[in-house]
Amino acid sequence: MGFNCGIVGLPNVGKSTLFNALTQTASAQSANYPFCTIEPNTGRVAVPDERLDVLAKAGNSQRIVPTSLEFVDIAGLVRGASKGEGLGNQFLANIREVDAIIHVLRCFDDDDITHVEGGVDPVRDADIIETELMLADLDSLERRKVGLEKRARGNDREAKEQLELMEPLLAALRDGKPARTAVPEGKEVEAARLQLMTTKPVLYVCNVEESAASTGNAYSEQVRKRAEAEGAGAVIVSAAIEAEVSQLDAEERTEFLDGLGLKDSGLDRVIAAGYRLLGLQTYFTVGPKETRAWTITAGTKAPQAAAVIHNDFERGFIACETIAYDDYVTYKGEAGAREAGKLRVEGKNYVVQDGDVLLFRFNV
Repeated sequence: MGFNCGIVGLPNVGKSTLFNALTQTASAQSANYPFCTIEPNTGRVAVPDERLDVLAKAGNSQRIVPTSLEFVDIAGLVRGASKGEGLGNQFLANIREVDAIIHVLRCFDDDDITHVEGGVDPVRDADIIETELMLADLDSLERRKVGLEKRARGNDREAKEQLELMEPLLAALRDGKPARTAVPEGKEVEAARLQLMTTKPVLYVCNVEESAASTGNAYSEQVRKRAEAEGAGAVIVSAAIEAEVSQLDAEERTEFLDGLGLKDSGLDRVIAAGYRLLGLQTYFTVGPKETRAWTITAGTKAPQAAAVIHNDFERGFIACETIAYDDYVTYKGEAGAREAGKLRVEGKNYVVQDGDVLLFRFNV
């Protein structure tokens, strides 16, 4: 089960620098001119989770395998992208394929780095990108509506249901509002299948100067207020610092961050925020060979959680032995938790909780 976040923004806001630091590669070219990223770059990154070390110690595991997220660096959009300006249409299609959008906003002044809009204004930049996404979504729905109406006139039930779902979304987009504001309650899954860009959850990443990495600045405060009003997330990062951090080993990294007054890296916060943005959670398997983290969506039942490991686990699911994370740690592993009566056997209707340590019983 893969989950990915698309990194978007205007040219020269620090997207590719952030992506390079995230993936600790230089695969995304970073240059001071628009459209330097011609193909979407992808990279998988480990999701930081302090619980892994604790579990591995309790379970005497030989190695640790974290769960991961995929990040996609999408070339800079510009005003008019929905009409094909710049390389707009190509990259709008790439955005449709991701699960969530990380919107990088320039929140620093630097006369040496040009801004395609002539000056720094992150709220304006956010509006430009959102407007282009809304216009592209509106065009997509209106074109689909024509065919659906023809089918609906012929009493096609599925077409009628699609039109009923689309009408409030179209109304919102025509009113200059993102489609996510008008998704009918209980229809989130159906709406997601429409692959609209403005139904995807958004995380704003404020790229600030190095001196503002721990506190933010006036620009990032504007973004925070916008995110709060929208119910979106916001994270402060200095892409320049993160580029340096990504080249250091663990000990040097800690020392470097401490010197800047930072408890953790901005990238760790971005990854964790992206994980939450997608409504994801983690369960663990622990054994002598390895302690491994597995990603599922909140609300996943045990058989479907088992399928993340292997489809046969779901097909032949019998039950799962379950220990809550705190109990596994408190009683120093499976044997202690079992002896203390903290190991439960759960069936097909069990909803897996974040931090559960699971052992699946199955028969194929």
